[in-house]
Formats: sequence, C-alpha cells, structure tokens
Amino acid sequence: MTMTQDTTYQFRTARPEDTGAIESLDGSFTTDTVFEVALTDDGFALREVPVDPPLVKVFPEDDGSAEDDEAEGEDADSRTFVAVAADGGLAGFAAVSYSSWNRRLTVEDIEVAPKHRGRGVGRALMDLAVDFARERGAGHLWLEVSNVNAPAVHAYRRMGFAFCGLDTTLYHATESEGEQALYMSMPCR
Repeated sequence: MTMTQDTTYQFRTARPEDTGAIESLDGSFTTDTVFEVALTDDGFALREVPVDPPLVKVFPEDDGSAEDDEAEGEDADSRTFVAVAADGGLAGFAAVSYSSWNRRLTVEDIEVAPKHRGRGVGRALMDLAVDFARERGAGHLWLEVSNVNAPAVHAYRRMGFAFCGLDTTLYHATESEGEQALYMSMPCR
C-alpha cells in the first residue's frame, strides 16, 4: 500500500480480472489550453495557447486487446500496472512495453481516473514503469501524446520527460483528425 496525498492506493501488476476495469476507466480530460504546433525550417515550435470554451476530450473505445494480453502476462517485455484505491476501485493504470533493439521502454498508455488526478497516482505508476525499464536494461522511456492534451504534457514534463519529436500525420482519418502527435522521452534514471 502506498499513501498519495491522503488516499491509500495499492500499486501492482495487473491481473486478468482487472481487464474490465482497465477498459472502462474514464481517461477523458478537460483543458483550457492546447499546444499549437508550428512547423519551422529547422523542425517545429510549440506554443501553449488558451482555448475558450475549454476543450473536453473523450477518447474513442479501444478494442482492449493490448491490455488483455498484458493483464494475462503473455509477454515478458510488456506490463500493465494498476493503482487500486482503498475502496477497491481502479484509480489508474499504465501499460508499457520494452524493445531490446533500441533499449526503449514505451509507455503505451497511462490513465488516471478523474477523481484520483493530482494525487500522485500517475507519478507512482510511472515510477513502476521506470523500475520495469531498469529491470529490462532500458536506456530511456518514450511516449506519444496529443498536442491538445496539455494536462498530460505538463505532468510528463514534471516527471522528467522532454519533447523529442512530432508526427503531423499520425491521427489522419481518425477521430483525432487535426491533432498532432508529440513524442517525449526521458533517460532511464
């Protein structure tokens, strides 16, 4: 059990019985700023700009197949970690995978339920990801985040991630059309 700002959470590797709760976790967010991406001759520049009214983003349903495999432990280089609140409900999860060829741990997904945000749950889940990265011999952690998810970008930066790339086409022909994918990484500390 771990205390994070007046609430007790249990952090552990996901079990098969966690799959339904992981799939149904509310990962939506509301933000009053987004990161505007400007392409430059030398790459790109980001500028945080206000949006009014605030943007409410609800992610489309996922097929759950990645989480199913990870919860069942079928891949030694993938893990899903969960945070379980004192009431037994799922407070959050992080799904990660390791690639040996470039010694990268990819944070495939990390979500914290709205009522548990701002309590250190995301940081504790990321700490488990870092521990797993160290076990595997990773040199760095890497993730992708939409430019409209300013709350997540700020959280990742506080955790030590820095911008390392951009993909302006990743979300074409998806429900996230018009958004850009920002890539962030940090050394495995």
